[in-house]
Amino acid sequence: MAANLSPASFDMLASMLKSTSGLTIGRDKVYLLETRLGGIIKREKLADLNQLADRLRRPGADTLAREVVEAMTTNESFFFRDDKPFLHFRNHALPRIAGARSQATPIRIWSAASSSGQEAYSLAMIIAECRAVLGERRVEIIGTDIAREQLHRAREGLYSQFEVQRGLPVQMLMRWFRKEDGNWRIHDQIRAMVQFREFNLLSDPRSLGHFDIVFCRNVLIYFDQPTKGRVLESIAGAMPADGLLYLGGAETVLGITNRFAPLTAERGVYGVAAAGAAHAPGGRVPVLA
Repeated sequence: MAANLSPASFDMLASMLKSTSGLTIGRDKVYLLETRLGGIIKREKLADLNQLADRLRRPGADTLAREVVEAMTTNESFFFRDDKPFLHFRNHALPRIAGARSQATPIRIWSAASSSGQEAYSLAMIIAECRAVLGERRVEIIGTDIAREQLHRAREGLYSQFEVQRGLPVQMLMRWFRKEDGNWRIHDQIRAMVQFREFNLLSDPRSLGHFDIVFCRNVLIYFDQPTKGRVLESIAGAMPADGLLYLGGAETVLGITNRFAPLTAERGVYGVAAAGAAHAPGGRVPVLA
């Protein structure tokens, strides 16, 4: 199928994905179009990607276009993915932010591109187990994604045996989940700690409010450099001066924006920097004690 994709059809699909979601698809990634859109092509009884592109060009194809974007931007997610950021969040970020805020000030956390909710719920479970540090302080977690189907799954909080076996410690499984018809549903107490909202990372996040801590992990790798810069700039605009940003292990702010700087000796954790701070000697902000 992909071998017969015409240049015009490829350009149309790539342009639509870039403008609506920021996703950049190079010609070396045409196989992703075939694998991720195969279900839509079959359902619509189309022959190939060329016919899908033709259908998307027609008036009134908005619903189909959204389904294509959702299919292409739905990424794998699992609990406590790469556990080091979550350990840092528990042991350093939460105590630091809590100590810098009054008890009356809520701590706000954003799980950007939250997919089916595992990251946001991982953070909620940590917070539930850190009440000795946080006291009665309110903590708000917002999970956002562009894909409505994934948001629905996240709100349901229902996961398969396979999904809970990926990264979730058995103690947390037994404490925070209940068995339900061969699947596992996260307890209402944890579900109530997270709000899931539809949001496109190309939009201005200030509409969501300000955030002390942002997890935006394994998302920027799908964007080109200018789009990465715009997204990081807008995230910085929604954070206080002592805010913290977590990126994926293959992602960085270096050479993209000076609004964030790496924390000393902490991979994937970035502090909000004053303009130009990233170009200071060492290009870093101090490690959290």
